[in-house]
Parts: sequence; C-alpha cells; structure tokens
Amino acid sequence: MKIIAIGRNYAAHIEELKNEVPDEPVIFFKPDTAILRNNEPFYYPDYSTDIHHEIELVLRICREGKNIDSKFAGKYYDAIGLGIDFTARDIQAKAKAKGLPWTIAKGFNGSAPVSEFLPVSQLPDLSNITFSLQINGELRQKGNTSMMLNTFDSMLAYVSRFITLKTGDLIFTGTPEGVGPVKIGDKLEGYIEDRKLLDFEVK
Repeated sequence: MKIIAIGRNYAAHIEELKNEVPDEPVIFFKPDTAILRNNEPFYYPDYSTDIHHEIELVLRICREGKNIDSKFAGKYYDAIGLGIDFTARDIQAKAKAKGLPWTIAKGFNGSAPVSEFLPVSQLPDLSNITFSLQINGELRQKGNTSMMLNTFDSMLAYVSRFITLKTGDLIFTGTPEGVGPVKIGDKLEGYIEDRKLLDFEVK
C-alpha cells in the first residue's frame, strides 16, 4: 500500500504559500509508516518546531490500474475519507532553499492521520463536497471540491500514467487555504459535510 499526495491543488492555498500555479499536478509520496488510524494521537516530533496541519480528502483505490482514461477513473476508487498532511515546515523550507527534495518534511512517522472512509455512494455529488478542520473548536480550514484545480478523476488519470495504482492505495487530493501550525495539547476535528470523521489530540 502506498500514499500518493497531490500538492498545490487549491488556488488559495498556492497563494498563501506564495507558490507558483503548476502546469500539471504536483505529486509526492508518504510511506505507510506515516499513517495514523482510529484517531490515535499525533506525537509532536523533537526534530521540528513548526509542524503545520493540512486537511485533505483522501481517495481509496479499489482496483489495480495504469494509464487510466479519466472518463473511467471513477471505477477505480470506492470511498472517500479525510486525512491530515502534517508538514514539518521548517524542514521543508530548508530543503527548498537548497533545491533538495522535501521527503522527510512530508513523510515522517505519524504525518498522515487518516479517518474511516465513506462509500462514494453516500456522496451524491463528488464535485461539491465540503470538508473542514477545527482546532480546539475553532474553524481553521474549509474547502469544497468545486475549488480543486484538478478533479478526482483527472488527477487519478494523471498519476496512473506514471505509477500503477493498486487496491488499498490512498490518494491525498490537496488542501485548501488556512494551513498553520499545531502545538501540543491541540484537539483536531475533521468533517466531511457535517459528519465528524477525525477527532484526535496532539501530544
């Protein structure tokens, strides 16, 4: 099982980080050791002092495929959940300044809390899904799939040109604006529409 993540997929988030709008989807990986399930706590690592939250919708791949045509892409994922793409922003900034990969900043242990998944059949309009993140009861991020630069189907088709997708793979589909730091003691709650799917603490 692998985690494929799509970066810079919401224009407002690109603007807040002063990045360029990409011509094609930006892809990076997280290892399976990054996953936290069942609302396990996130333990703040000692090698960073600037961990940021990035709430995302996550696709669960249900069949193997490569070179998938976008018009058939919907047959390759069966459920959608929530994930947090925790990012060690200080480590990432240091790597970017040197023109180096920022794998560690995205892929460290516990950097991918993932919720339970909702069957696609429970989400009647995939182009209009609202999702959000609250920290200590305060709304920090809110997005809607209508704001994505690349749709679920188009990003899946793009990824599959280069990387064979297998059953159980997860695709993080990008974060909306509002990213920011977390600290020990914070409580994070993630929602798809009004359904709470993430509820865990930073320790």
